[in-house]
Amino acid sequence: MFQDEGRFGRISNPRSCWAPPGVRPEVAAQLVREFTYADAALSPHDGVLDSLILPEVNAEAMGLFLAEVAARHPDDFIIMFMDQAGWHKAGDLVVPANMRLEWLPP
Repeated sequence: MFQDEGRFGRISNPRSCWAPPGVRPEVAAQLVREFTYADAALSPHDGVLDSLILPEVNAEAMGLFLAEVAARHPDDFIIMFMDQAGWHKAGDLVVPANMRLEWLPP
């Protein structure tokens, strides 16, 4: 399987506005930075796609995703190809027994 994650969210972008000369406009602005992350793994052999939406990316969240994929395929041994993000190679990452991680070249 090949795995990757994506960040989805919203970021407010306050901009200037028009006002007549000599008038200072009062415009409410709220800076917003809200994100959620989608992890997905695809098997090119049979087209199976496993995905999970998580609130953050770190070794703990990656461990949850790997455990979920392993639980969905209990009778398979999975070779998971992924990039070399820091949380993919973290020392405290828990890799399920029926899975081996392989790294894509940088």
